[in-house]
Amino acid sequence: MPEHRNEGDWPDLAGRLTDYGHQQMIRIYYEDTDFSGIVYHASYLRFIERGRSDYIRLLGVQHSALDSGENGERLALAVRHMDINYLRSAHIDDILKVETRINTIKGARMILDQQILRGEEVLFTAQVTVVAITREGKPRRLPEKMRKILIL
Repeated sequence: MPEHRNEGDWPDLAGRLTDYGHQQMIRIYYEDTDFSGIVYHASYLRFIERGRSDYIRLLGVQHSALDSGENGERLALAVRHMDINYLRSAHIDDILKVETRINTIKGARMILDQQILRGEEVLFTAQVTVVAITREGKPRRLPEKMRKILIL
């Protein structure tokens, strides 16, 4: 089996690159909700993590390549700060759209703007700061190759 699975016939598995940045569709399952059928607050964090990860994956940056040190030192992207707003509730069986775009890249830091929508209705917004860190947890400037890919 290949080390990295090819999406092959599933071109939208990781969402799509758009003029906005990235969009990914999410269906709400029972596991995403609390006892009342409303999406549990922590589920939104999983949804936006998928959006961030798949966005940079589609741009050509693999988390596994960062970890293996393909571009020099072994790195990981860690969430440093989140500013989040829960605006409306989502419910079981809803189809949601996660939108992600890069706001700023500077040094070791990347700031992303994310939102979750049901149709055109914004349910959730987040501004997420991630930093590149070493295995020892020390911040490092994003590798130049990665910066060139991410700065559109």
